[in-house]
Amino acid sequence: MFKALPMYFSNRSEREPRTPLGPFLTDATIYRAEPASGLRVTWFGHSASLLEVDGVRLLIDPVWDERAAPVQWFGPKRFFAPTLALESLPKLDAVLISHDHYDHLGKGTVQTLAAQRPGLRWVTSLGVGAVLQEFGVARERINELDWTESVAVEGQGGRTLKVTSVPSRHFSGRSVSNRNETLWAAFVLAGERHRVYYGADSGLWDGFTAIAETYGPFDLTMLEIGAYHELWKDIHLGPDGAMDAAQQLGDGLMMPVHWGLFDLALHGWRDPIERVVELAEQRGSALFLPQPGVPTEVVHGDQVRSNWWRPRKDA
Repeated sequence: MFKALPMYFSNRSEREPRTPLGPFLTDATIYRAEPASGLRVTWFGHSASLLEVDGVRLLIDPVWDERAAPVQWFGPKRFFAPTLALESLPKLDAVLISHDHYDHLGKGTVQTLAAQRPGLRWVTSLGVGAVLQEFGVARERINELDWTESVAVEGQGGRTLKVTSVPSRHFSGRSVSNRNETLWAAFVLAGERHRVYYGADSGLWDGFTAIAETYGPFDLTMLEIGAYHELWKDIHLGPDGAMDAAQQLGDGLMMPVHWGLFDLALHGWRDPIERVVELAEQRGSALFLPQPGVPTEVVHGDQVRSNWWRPRKDA
């Protein structure tokens, strides 16, 4: 804290967009038909996504809250409004919560989903179920996973998605008094035809290759690139770490997450994605960069480069 606080006061980076972003909107009618490829992603900003994998719909780390903070009158505020209302989401087969941090587990979001969809299934990391119950989710609707444990989520027509918790290098806690009392994790999402690696939050460590060998190959690797700094590189990948991890995880499309919605660090808000694009050009890596809120199919070998974050003349 003593090292970081002076940097916040002296920092001159464009940590929040100077001009309003969006509006970004989701056409919910698209969900009436399954993706032709079998795999479709709607990225809502930061780490929140809707994944449609071989007939199963999984909402990941949803935060519709105005701020990623303990209170809604102070703390990191969203750069743009939700692309659709929670009640406008299609039928969901489960919600996945990777860990208990505010930018991955929004109190208001959970309360709303629990009230609107009481029969919804929730999958999360060991110990996080108590937080979900506090926010209105029934205990019998929650599956908690330890590392390497799996659960099957049933979707349309009896098809299933195997959700497996795998290790990551991070931490947990929603206050200074309960640090590391619940688990954090990355997840392997294995459908009938497709496999996705959702990295959630993690620093760079030596387990990515083993995860790929055990659970891969992956059609899509979702890796966090934002909220990075040299002082906390052990718990956040940043763009360089994410590109290194992506190479260790295999040749699938790399989708950057954990950026573009909240100011959680010292860097400029565009810096993480611009660095990822630069590294991808240098290494010949394939990127999946959809516009927020747009349901986008994942097709093997096809890159998506929306460039939505750039000024319109450069997009």
